[in-house]
Amino acid sequence: MASGQEIVVECKNLRKSYILGEVRVDALRGINMQINRGEMISIMGPSGCGKTTLLNIVGSLDNPSSGQVLLEGSDISRASEQQLTEIRRKSVGFIFQFYNLLPVLTALENVELPMLIAGIPKDKRVKRATELLEKVDLLRRKDHKPDELSGGERQRVAIARALANKPTILLADEPTGDLDTESGQAVLSLLKEVNKTENQTLILVTHDSNIAREANRIFHIKDGIVASVENVS
Repeated sequence: MASGQEIVVECKNLRKSYILGEVRVDALRGINMQINRGEMISIMGPSGCGKTTLLNIVGSLDNPSSGQVLLEGSDISRASEQQLTEIRRKSVGFIFQFYNLLPVLTALENVELPMLIAGIPKDKRVKRATELLEKVDLLRRKDHKPDELSGGERQRVAIARALANKPTILLADEPTGDLDTESGQAVLSLLKEVNKTENQTLILVTHDSNIAREANRIFHIKDGIVASVENVS
């Protein structure tokens, strides 16, 4: 690690196995990686190599079978469900391929939702959500529901929502995978801006090598391990 850099996420010999019927599936076979604060990294690899499993464990949506995940130096791999809920609420922002916005809520209300769950007062929620929608250039659409927005607009709302509680890391699972080229590029540009201006650590899973190369480093995953790490910038 270069001088002055701080490790914010560290995986140590991370393993995850599933039992499907009578078959054991080893999704992760010993992942080791370190990610610095403010870094943008991409995770690439063929389908079934363990990319999403890794993202889910780092994001505290799943537990490893063995090994450790350290988030800002704290081991979250053996945390209680209550502790994991708190981690997801305060430390992790999720951006999914298919947005996962609530269809009955407006754009503003969707961005407010994580803050509502965190118990933030209404006036502060509205102020923060309004600022975030302005940041993603969607303030004019704040009263529109998801089915009234384009795919690119929905993903920008999802990014604003992910930023709501000022998380330590942003996890993006194929965030441009359901978008056309122009919308995908706009979303990628927004993510890069957030990474740069907010010093927001961004972990991005993608199949697109052009998108992956916008990151500082690319972790190539194969058969549940880190096969190689490519420095890009």
